[in-house]
Amino acid sequence: MHKFELDLYGIPVIAEVGEVATQTDGSCMLYYGDTVVLSTVVAEASEEIFDFLPLMVEYKEKTYAAGRIPGGFFKREGKPGNREVLISRMIDRPVRPMFADGYSDNTQLVSTLLSADPNYSVDIPAMNASFMALHLSDIPFKGPLAAVKVGCIDGELILNPSFQELEKSSMELVLVVSDDAIIMIEAFAKEIEEELMLKALNFGAEKAGKLLEFQHEMRKQAGKEKREFRAVDFSLDENLQREILDIIGEGIERVNGIPQKLVRSEEISRLKKDIISRFESLIEEDAFNKAKINNFLEEQISLDMRKRILETGIRIDGRKCDEVRPITTKIGFLPKAHGCAIFKRGETQVLAVITFGSPGDEQRIDSVEGEDKESFMLHYNFPPYSVHEAKPLRFTSRREIGHGNLAKMAIQPLLPDNEEFPYVIRVVCEVLESNGSSSMASVASSSLALMDAGVPIKKHVAGAAMGLVKDKDNWVVLTDILGQEDHLGDMDFKVAGTMDGITAVQLDVKIPGINDDILRKVFEDAKKGREHIINILTSAIPEPRPELSENAPRIITIELKNGDRIKDIIGPGGKIIKKMVEDYGVAIDIDNNTNTVKIYGSDMEKAKEAEAAIKEIVKEPEVGEIYEGKVAKITTFGAFVEILPGVQGLLHISEIENRRIAKVEDVLKEGEIVKVLVLEIDKMGKIRLSKKRLDAPKQD
Repeated sequence: MHKFELDLYGIPVIAEVGEVATQTDGSCMLYYGDTVVLSTVVAEASEEIFDFLPLMVEYKEKTYAAGRIPGGFFKREGKPGNREVLISRMIDRPVRPMFADGYSDNTQLVSTLLSADPNYSVDIPAMNASFMALHLSDIPFKGPLAAVKVGCIDGELILNPSFQELEKSSMELVLVVSDDAIIMIEAFAKEIEEELMLKALNFGAEKAGKLLEFQHEMRKQAGKEKREFRAVDFSLDENLQREILDIIGEGIERVNGIPQKLVRSEEISRLKKDIISRFESLIEEDAFNKAKINNFLEEQISLDMRKRILETGIRIDGRKCDEVRPITTKIGFLPKAHGCAIFKRGETQVLAVITFGSPGDEQRIDSVEGEDKESFMLHYNFPPYSVHEAKPLRFTSRREIGHGNLAKMAIQPLLPDNEEFPYVIRVVCEVLESNGSSSMASVASSSLALMDAGVPIKKHVAGAAMGLVKDKDNWVVLTDILGQEDHLGDMDFKVAGTMDGITAVQLDVKIPGINDDILRKVFEDAKKGREHIINILTSAIPEPRPELSENAPRIITIELKNGDRIKDIIGPGGKIIKKMVEDYGVAIDIDNNTNTVKIYGSDMEKAKEAEAAIKEIVKEPEVGEIYEGKVAKITTFGAFVEILPGVQGLLHISEIENRRIAKVEDVLKEGEIVKVLVLEIDKMGKIRLSKKRLDAPKQD
């Protein structure tokens, strides 16, 4: 066993190798404070050669890591939660471009949380444990990689902030670097300026160097020799290449000049079929030749697109590199929605629909960090028809969860707090058609829909997906990339925010990192593109509507003078409150901390009826008021009369009638309804009643 120790700027890091999971191709048990993550990687060589990397990345959380037993009937961990999916993606995205060219063995990377430190999030330990397992393995991985988190409090940058520090921080930046450059970024912020983001990136990259050096030393002592593998070879004979190019002529240049996505795709498909049909005899000799020809044609399409951009600055659809596609918007057109909008940019179109709910509709989250609730949800759906495909509709994909989270985090800093707007908000983004950057279109459509719904969102939020075409030292940054530019380009860099700053950043690259000059250019052009989009959003709806939709539930708030009356509203076993919910068709939320009752109802008349019923229950008696009450109990000295639900007062025998009576039972009986006057309420809350003062004097 090898044990490596590092003081990571105050956090003790211990990596153990060779003691557990020894039948893997690489493993690492990483201790990060009190967090412990086991990462393992296994790669199986296959007889079949793939033209892609069959990589599976899984991050799993065990509730025993926090000393908890899972909820639910089965009492065991089930399907991955959203956080597990998001961390899996944050591991997958930076490692995927770091495998050796041509490597296509079936590879599985599994990271398991065994112990959770309550002070720090688990994403950074899980990512670093995964990178270490790959770097130490015999798999052809071009590591090392290192992940760090950066926060900022009062302008001061903080490395690997705790949960308490993140609550005060203006940003949460996750950064992955290699020896040479930045590989991945995932950042959420509260409208920070581009310069501060660049400063944070440089700060994190510098600090991550310590982890990179640590892994180099680990590999020297415990690393396995990298295996030889059968690389995928798609190269064609040079004579065959020339023959195909002669047949194509200017065909690739022509199809790359077609701006419409579907038309271009059909022409490319027709071009490929024509070429393959001319070489049927060659393909019959070796079926793999078809894949080689297809790959060669893809390369030529990519080379032509990239050459055109680098040499002329003109893109497939005729735009300049920093130009945003034409934008149209439509709001408030669904008759039953609480708010809605369509945002269309080029051939990407997203519908956002808003629904309001009561606190009972909050998203309940059960994780190793305990139970939590979320009152803002954003769900992103990417149906197959949006890209002209016919596929079964299955469960929510990892991509949908990731894109939805990015859009959610971009918008969340602009939402009002619960005191100002006490609704649960659900946004559903339906991608109606897609040709690049549907996640950023979801941000814009959500911003429009929230304002249409009357949510007092502070300002519009928008974003643009930035691309890159790089050839050695020559590079060009692209604003608002098409799907083809994402597929054939070198990066997908999403930047969202407001006119005043950045709220979300996500970077994935296909090359070994990007430098500071490219980063600076990306943020500069992204800001221009974002401002252009926000100006269009503002012209569509400049501010939130002053009134909620007539379909939206209304809220009536009742402040209780006496918190003890909450039990009277609820009733035994919740009987009273359940009946009111059923009778009036409302949702009722009770806050024991503030002694407030909130009634949520779409039918205002019914909501007011529920309000009246609750006020009747919690009504407090007042001196001088007259009540009709029921005799609850008779004693020798008088009767106890229930003048309000759960509120009784004493009707003394001397206050029953304007004459002397021998026994209370001679005048009153239990269950009888009598009219009484409140004479006094003492400091202890005891109530003294009178009946005789309401009656005319009687003669003996």
